[in-house]
Amino acid sequence: MERMPYATDLSDEQWALIEPLVTAWKQERVARSATGDPGSCDLREVVNALLYQNRTGCQWRLLPHDLPAWSAVFYYFTL
Repeated sequence: MERMPYATDLSDEQWALIEPLVTAWKQERVARSATGDPGSCDLREVVNALLYQNRTGCQWRLLPHDLPAWSAVFYYFTL
């Protein structure tokens, strides 16, 4: 089931511009990790969650439940 978009979500055109950079960054991180586990988060949704948090200023734990877990989003934020 698809979620309703937030005003802060990336458009398909915006995602197309940054997706190669985000994917390459993620592949490099996975290659250097001890386990090689790529994780299960959808990177576009992580970016959408970061944009939502940045725009609204909400606390990490108050990110909407239809976005990735706050702890996963915070993990990517701190990298």
